[in-house]
Amino acid sequence: MRKIEVVDYDPSWPAQFGAERAIIRRALGDVVVDIHHIGSTAMPGLAAKPIIDILLEVGDLAALDAHNPDMDAIGYKPMGEFGIPGRRYFPKGGDNRSHQIHAFVCGDPNVGRHIAFRDYLWCHQDVAQEYGELKRRVARACDNDIGRYCDGKDAYVKRVEALAVEELTPSQAPEDTARKLADPQR
Repeated sequence: MRKIEVVDYDPSWPAQFGAERAIIRRALGDVVVDIHHIGSTAMPGLAAKPIIDILLEVGDLAALDAHNPDMDAIGYKPMGEFGIPGRRYFPKGGDNRSHQIHAFVCGDPNVGRHIAFRDYLWCHQDVAQEYGELKRRVARACDNDIGRYCDGKDAYVKRVEALAVEELTPSQAPEDTARKLADPQR
């Protein structure tokens, strides 16, 4: 059974992302358009589940699907859309998950949504701290049920995400400090 645990920020998370980014690029080659560090582990100082969230942008999902054996070979289990149309999901580590990839075609609204949320937390430290506290409370109350954990933060995430997309779409802030700091290996 998977344990739902929110821990203090680990300064090694950006380096872990950077190492994984290189592995993914080698495995997928030209399929990759860009790879981003997203989620709470991309936000220095933010409490998080110790799972590196990776946003993979590709030009074509069918080309990515053709690389499922390559993804499996580097430890990522191909799970298809896994509940989100237009996404490809790849967890690594089974019940002891260490990384997970959310892959979308360039231009999919989910790409901008994830990056805007990350950058918004960078620009609004008070919101980031509030989010970290919420995650800790929900993790303690969810009894290791990932559905309950996600449900417990869903309304908050959607509210902040809407603000983030309105305020910080990637096209408005392609070179902002938040993105550079959140993704230093870029």
